[in-house]
Amino acid sequence: MTAPDLTREAEAARGADRALRAAARHSGGRLAAAAVCSVAAAGAALAEPAVLGHTLDLLLRQDPGGARWTAWCAAVIAAEVLLDAVTARLTGGVDARSTAWLRRLGLGRLLRAAPHHAARHSPGELSARLTAQATTAGAVPAAVVGAAVALLAPLGGLVALVLVDVWTALAFLAGLPLLALLLRAFARDSGASVGRYQEVQLAMAGRLVEALAGARTIAAAGTAEREQARVLSRLPELGAEGRETWRIYGTTMARTGALMPLLLYVVLGVGGVRLAEGALGVGGLLAAVRYAGLAAGVGAVTGRLAAVVRGRAAARRTAALFELPELPQGVRRLPPGGPGALELRGVRVLRGGTAVLRDIDLRIPGGTTAAVVGRSGSGKTTLAAVAGRLTACDAGRVLLDGVPLDELSAGELRREVGHAFERPALFGEDVAAAIAFGSGPAPTPQSVRAAARAAGADAFVRRLPDGYDTALPDAPLSGGELQRLGLARAFCRAGRLLVLDDATSSLDTLTARQVERALTHDVRPGTRLVVAHRISSAARADLVVWLDAGRVRATGPHTELWRDPAYRAVFATGTDPADPPNTQPAAASGTSAAPAATPTRGPDPESAAASALAAAPAPPAAGRPGAQRNTGSDAATSAAPARAEGTGSGPTAAAGPRTGAAPGEGPDAGASAGTGSAAAGGGGRRAPGRETVR
Repeated sequence: MTAPDLTREAEAARGADRALRAAARHSGGRLAAAAVCSVAAAGAALAEPAVLGHTLDLLLRQDPGGARWTAWCAAVIAAEVLLDAVTARLTGGVDARSTAWLRRLGLGRLLRAAPHHAARHSPGELSARLTAQATTAGAVPAAVVGAAVALLAPLGGLVALVLVDVWTALAFLAGLPLLALLLRAFARDSGASVGRYQEVQLAMAGRLVEALAGARTIAAAGTAEREQARVLSRLPELGAEGRETWRIYGTTMARTGALMPLLLYVVLGVGGVRLAEGALGVGGLLAAVRYAGLAAGVGAVTGRLAAVVRGRAAARRTAALFELPELPQGVRRLPPGGPGALELRGVRVLRGGTAVLRDIDLRIPGGTTAAVVGRSGSGKTTLAAVAGRLTACDAGRVLLDGVPLDELSAGELRREVGHAFERPALFGEDVAAAIAFGSGPAPTPQSVRAAARAAGADAFVRRLPDGYDTALPDAPLSGGELQRLGLARAFCRAGRLLVLDDATSSLDTLTARQVERALTHDVRPGTRLVVAHRISSAARADLVVWLDAGRVRATGPHTELWRDPAYRAVFATGTDPADPPNTQPAAASGTSAAPAATPTRGPDPESAAASALAAAPAPPAAGRPGAQRNTGSDAATSAAPARAEGTGSGPTAAAGPRTGAAPGEGPDAGASAGTGSAAAGGGGRRAPGRETVR
């Protein structure tokens, strides 16, 4: 069990070191200048004791050359101070550039990875890795150079001490083995402790971001104290690791701090004996003591080593983002004027070793509106992501107008394949920028407003304080309004394929119907792939793709699939496929009878209401799969209620369409079909909680 963990840790360490070397190359010029200045400062520091000692001897002898050497002393000291200041300035620049490079690299890889790969890390962890951890890691290149150069002064001081007086040098060398052992133990112990500290810190950051994102839910549930305890549950562990880190650092500093003065006193004592014997002058004793002080500075390397250890541990956290696999892209372009024909050949998608999509073979003709339906967990969203190249398939290929999506250039792919999501994220300074958001040339203001009108967003956007110029933080948006802006963004940059992943779930029925009509008539013609949960959306589609446990169970028009009880059960709430609601259409024979008995478990009102769609004739040719425009979908759905209404003989039958239907209820094909049909069993009721106007 231990070997695989050690192997992964070793690989992570190598990846982090590669990233740090790349960061050093990115700031190579400044890093080299900092190294040169640091070496020059070390040289000045080494020259200073010799110059001071010689100047002191000259002054004691009242030699005329003492004044000149005094000036040299001032110059050496000034040079050392100036070079140290320049080194500090260059080091700060290197740290900033290295940190920025690591952040750009990590963020770029994160955004180029498939969303499910990026989801391996929580938002809190990602934030910590790209901020605090990247800052600590970015200091490593300069810290390594600083630690290496910091050794020059102690080593040079030791060599100079030997040249000044060998006996004082031997006295100093007696304590170096103990110092080396202290530094080695520090590097080993502090590395493990810092790594554990940062791991706990990342976990707590992840929990904190989760709690902040769900603040309303926590407040509504009254679990603030419980969530606070959950976020802070690892605080004792964090404190223990932090105390251990500082204990190791403090112990090492205390030991080296005690050892170095002791060595200096030994050198001073031996030097005094040598002075008394006449083997060493006053200036020589001063130089020996100063060089011993420089040699004792090897203990100061501990601080530099601590920065390197912390930085390498942080780099392992940041470098985890560099290992995220990028979504491969090619360089090809789509044939001009293509209709947007979508084809999936043997597509298989795995998540955690489990097949989410299994051997999908599917062809959607260009210009077709295809609804993807299925129970929760059947793979609808994954199919939409594969079709729009938001993720790659593990086997098989996806083609658009005959070109594999993985061979398209990123720019071509995103120009021709658009997306709208259930919970869209808005980017930009204001509402207009959020709608225009995307790659390629910026759309005109007229195009932005036209897209907003098509998505049913223009009216509420104009009511905002500054209309389309309203800053996003100042725009109070409901869930439905947010979805409409997401749809407007997709419509504004619609290509030959548009993927709508449950993108109208928060819209009321009337608005959803208007959006679907606008999608047919006001948005660039092309293929639509719609992840649908409403019966009305499936009924108005040219083609329905029925997913079941990651496989395509059936494809065809909704009116044909509706004859299968298992298909009807996909839309039913609390209805067993073996005991479906009474959906035998009497409209086909011109009459509609009421159910013989009231079922114990009533079907979902929307499901039962739309069951009358089974009585509708097949959609006209213009709405069939393969048509270049999905112009027949509205005609097909409007035909269903016309045949279902006015013919029933049951208690709830109506002579014609209701005139007093609630706003947003009548235009929906599913709802309309059940308003006057006893056979539908819906009685015109809307499914509770499914189509709420926000």
